[in-house]
Amino acid sequence: MTPAANLRFNPLGDQAVLIQAADEADALAVATAAREQRYGWAEDIVQSYASVAVFYRPDAIDYGGAKDALATLDWPSRRNAAAGKLHQIPCCYELGMDFDRITRHTGLTRDDVIAIHCETTYTVYAIGFCPGFPYLGYLPEQLAGVPRLESPRLKVEAGSVGLTGRQTGIYTEARPGGWNIVGRTPLELVNVADEYFPIRTGDRVRFQRIDEGAFRRMAGERLAT
Repeated sequence: MTPAANLRFNPLGDQAVLIQAADEADALAVATAAREQRYGWAEDIVQSYASVAVFYRPDAIDYGGAKDALATLDWPSRRNAAAGKLHQIPCCYELGMDFDRITRHTGLTRDDVIAIHCETTYTVYAIGFCPGFPYLGYLPEQLAGVPRLESPRLKVEAGSVGLTGRQTGIYTEARPGGWNIVGRTPLELVNVADEYFPIRTGDRVRFQRIDEGAFRRMAGERLAT
């Protein structure tokens, strides 16, 4: 069986190939292999969970040509070597607003929630919602399943770290939102004007607990690239 037999290819509009993989790890391996090829006709390669969208220049190639090229990728060899950069992100859990909901749902203490959230290494499976927002998975079973707020907040501050369902994530801009807020990072994670987007799909994230004093001292610093 060829590697392509484990993938499904479909057009995404008239300028992209959408590749459906069996799971997130396969999709990451496909995206990694495609980026390594540095196709001259590829404008962008975007992973989102178990799918990969490869956007191409229609003046350079058509859907059939792009699909045929992608079908020859040796992506299985990248499956165990595709982990991206590890980002250590400070988080002030003193600024969490929804521990009562989380502890009530999980049966854990506040300190248990914080410890488990910090001990886990998360993978960035998608970027979206607002510029640079990383969808991080997956939460350990003890923290999974907490529902969204019944009524979303009209404003969630930039840097807020939230969780819901099986995922955790970071609000990179002040936005309305309904995730359960467990803390806040002082770091600037996105700057659209500077085209500063240090976190990519396939990267990994670990949270480091800091106190409010450290939060104030570090406010406005950038995540190392």
